[in-house]
Amino acid sequence: MATAVKRTSTRPKTSGATRVPLDRERIIAVGLELAAEPGSLSISVRELGTRLGTDPTAIYRHFRNKEQLMQALLDEVIHRSVIDVTADPAEWQERLRQLAAATLHHFVLYPAIAIEATVLTTQGPGELAAVELMLDAFSRAGLDEDEVVHQYALMASLVLSTAAGIARARGERAPVSGEKSPWIEGPLLADPRKYPLVASLAGKLADLEDQTLFIFGVDALIESAERRAATPR
Repeated sequence: MATAVKRTSTRPKTSGATRVPLDRERIIAVGLELAAEPGSLSISVRELGTRLGTDPTAIYRHFRNKEQLMQALLDEVIHRSVIDVTADPAEWQERLRQLAAATLHHFVLYPAIAIEATVLTTQGPGELAAVELMLDAFSRAGLDEDEVVHQYALMASLVLSTAAGIARARGERAPVSGEKSPWIEGPLLADPRKYPLVASLAGKLADLEDQTLFIFGVDALIESAERRAATPR
């Protein structure tokens, strides 16, 4: 009579560790971690998959393509900027300043996401909340509807494009903490016979800092809205 042979499974034993489910929230969280790494100016779906411990194609079960993934990441960064606005709605100028400062802060933290702000719109809850905040602020300033829309568009363009540019420049330079971030890289060497003003103001131009100019632009736009609201119609 033949003896029964006990077959041993060749499948590898599991360690018993619980696998974290892959969902949109986890993908976004790990994507932000990847974007926050020093010198990171782009996000690789392959690297993101590695960080998540999954095949990169699994990410596309939650996002149609990389563009939709970047939209979700950008919307989360904008959402965090809106949350940082704490001034009372009646203090519309301060709310705009806080939104601008928070946007710059978060863009510098995540330059690989920030640079997408110049080419992507998200139409997500973060972006819509930011738009609502700016429209409300300019409405409280006393502007009519057309002016509210125009001032919002100027504000959004200034904050997003300038903050994205600063984030990219700082990401490329990876400055030491506390180091100044000049607006112009290197000295301006200009022939005073051809460029007399550039030559004479070269020192002052070299002293310009990106964050100072960013704040100056935001303040100028707010002051413009105040003047327009005060102008008799």
